[in-house]
Amino acid sequence: MNTTLTRPELTAADRCDRCGAAAQVRAILPSGGELLFCGHHARKHQERLRELEANLQGQQQAQS
Repeated sequence: MNTTLTRPELTAADRCDRCGAAAQVRAILPSGGELLFCGHHARKHQERLRELEANLQGQQQAQS
């Protein structure tokens, strides 16, 4: 049996891990951890997240 785990869509209750604003992007790290970012912090950390080969999900993904 092959089961794929999916993460739920971001909601208004999800907050940026840096500043507490509404989260717009989920960064899933290769280790399995995740970080949530507002648009501002997602853009600020986007280059480093790509270096880490994080999977970006959410509003910023479409703009990249």
